[in-house]
Amino acid sequence: MLRLLKIELHKLRYNKSVRVISIVYFALITFLAFIVSIEFNIGDIKFRAADQGIFNFPYIWHLNAYIAAWLKIFLAIVIVSMVSNEYTYKTLKQNLIDGFSKKEFILSKFYTILVFAVVSTIFLFITSLILGLFFSDYKEIGIIFSGLEFIGAYFLKLVAFFSFCLFLGILVKRSAFALGFLFIWQIFEFIAYGVIRKWSDSKELTESITQFLPLHSMYDLIKEPFTRFNAVQSAATQLGENVNITTGVNWINVVTSIVYIGLFVYWSYILLKKRDL
Repeated sequence: MLRLLKIELHKLRYNKSVRVISIVYFALITFLAFIVSIEFNIGDIKFRAADQGIFNFPYIWHLNAYIAAWLKIFLAIVIVSMVSNEYTYKTLKQNLIDGFSKKEFILSKFYTILVFAVVSTIFLFITSLILGLFFSDYKEIGIIFSGLEFIGAYFLKLVAFFSFCLFLGILVKRSAFALGFLFIWQIFEFIAYGVIRKWSDSKELTESITQFLPLHSMYDLIKEPFTRFNAVQSAATQLGENVNITTGVNWINVVTSIVYIGLFVYWSYILLKKRDL
């Protein structure tokens, strides 16, 4: 494992675009955390989002994991480029000539995916912990470390999404086409949701079916956190609306995402194994 990972990281080390995109990704997470901690003065009104309870433990784990997950497309570009460059610069063929098996090639990519996911998750955990210790109204140990399942769900979401990107990179060989296919697949799932919704006339039935689609299952790992915000609940109550509050991670989404990780890695291997290089 370490040998394969060392070889892969060595390739990425000298890739300038990978370094730039990775820096932008982590900088954006830091920037989003920083901007909500700034106090804005609008006339006589002083406003700071951090004072509204959004950084309270354990809510902060849910909120930050949800927001950071939207930025995963930056690292997805790295994953797709990592695969497509193997075809563009003929390094895949050279690696196989040098004694790499196709299984080792796929494993080296998957190990790299795990590294990206682990580093991103640790960064999110540390950032959220620091913000919470500064701004949370609740600092009891039991409260601080409750809700950490959202950090675990964030890690799983990244691994599943990057595994899908790995499969697309192997499938179409070109990063632009792979990202285009990813966008088209997202549209397909959106249309499928609309069709099933109209056919069933039931939101619950529609979501119970579409939760097994790849991107939908990954999205459902961390559902929107805003209904947990006190201001939203109060506004909904005043309007006479019922708000469904998401308080945890659904085990069905966890299992589905794990299954898709296995499938995407396996399909990537099968494609590579059958392909004449």
